[in-house]
Amino acid sequence: MTETIKTGVHGPAATVAAGPSMRFRPDIEGLRAIAVVLVVLFHAGVPGLAGGYVGVDVFFVISGFLITSLMMREVRRTGELSLISFYARRARRILPAAALVLVTTLVGSYHWLGWLRGDEIAEDVVWSALFASNFRFATEGVDYLASQGAVSPVQHFWSLAVEEQFYLVWPAAVVLLIWLGFRWAIGWWLAAAVAVSFGWSVWAAGTWSYFSPATRAWEIGAGCLLALVATRLDRIPHRLATMMAGVGLALIVVAALTYDETTSFPGYAAALPVLATVLVLAGRGDPVLGRWPLVWLGRLSYSFYLWHWPVLIGAEQAYGAPLPATTRALLVLASLGLAVATYFGLENPIRRNVRLRRSHVITLSLAAWLIVAPLAVARWKTSTSPAADTGHGAEYRPRLGAPAHAQP
Repeated sequence: MTETIKTGVHGPAATVAAGPSMRFRPDIEGLRAIAVVLVVLFHAGVPGLAGGYVGVDVFFVISGFLITSLMMREVRRTGELSLISFYARRARRILPAAALVLVTTLVGSYHWLGWLRGDEIAEDVVWSALFASNFRFATEGVDYLASQGAVSPVQHFWSLAVEEQFYLVWPAAVVLLIWLGFRWAIGWWLAAAVAVSFGWSVWAAGTWSYFSPATRAWEIGAGCLLALVATRLDRIPHRLATMMAGVGLALIVVAALTYDETTSFPGYAAALPVLATVLVLAGRGDPVLGRWPLVWLGRLSYSFYLWHWPVLIGAEQAYGAPLPATTRALLVLASLGLAVATYFGLENPIRRNVRLRRSHVITLSLAAWLIVAPLAVARWKTSTSPAADTGHGAEYRPRLGAPAHAQP
């Protein structure tokens, strides 16, 4: 869900240090692993992790910290920020895996869930491909934390939409402030925006408060604020830094174990995982988070996040009833396998392609095709769908089990 860097390489396998050297931070990869595990286990229905959804909030903070660290490094080096370079990096990082998951999910939905359900999901795919699915789900009154019938298999794209909406505004604001000669005020303007967003998050209620970029911007902004003082974090004494990271990690786990669907969220409740993540990033947790299994999983976290939800939801809706725990566990492992294949077969080759990195024109052209691909497939499938023809009633049903709409 985020973009990270190590010595100029863009992608989840690399991270940014909280210091001037921008050295590799294995603890951040480990933190990403913790975040994605919390989300996946929550979605898989593991008992005791009803608050695992806070993993998304952890991702938001990490994203703001890493991407703003990149931006500020460029500003310190060149005195300016290239928006074209920024969006080219985002395109290489985000779009390939997202497009693959959207197209695969859509085609699979038509095959396994029937034409009628496929047409509904096609509309969700269109909004997701345009990074606006959070608006669609908010408008439809979707309750993310409550069990529902016929949940969209691309509903999890809402968080990606919030991030990209934030990054349409934040880099442009930095460029504008630099152009106006107010580079010194970047932190103050950001702090004011974070305060307003947090206040709105506390005041707002209902579905829009969960999905709105206005109520979520402060979470990403908290990571951005930390990145603005990143060059000073190395001054924190080692013991204090280690303690900060340990306390932060413990608080993330506390939130995951104590929150549930009745927790008013985001609001005040989101402050706990957000501030806890800031503590971990400011401190470092290499002794725990820097272990190779966590670092390895952290590299796969973006693809793992994208795949796990459609695999779990698609299988359950095709089956027509809640899945046994063993089946859910196997589906999680299958999602991880898909993430490995996507990471090594698609993400890395595109992200590391020398020609793409040297040419913004080629990169942005590829980006346009990757956005258009899910839209084109959705248009093709809906235009050829026989769902409106009552003579194809059998196609309304999933290939297995009961109708998707009959789920409790």
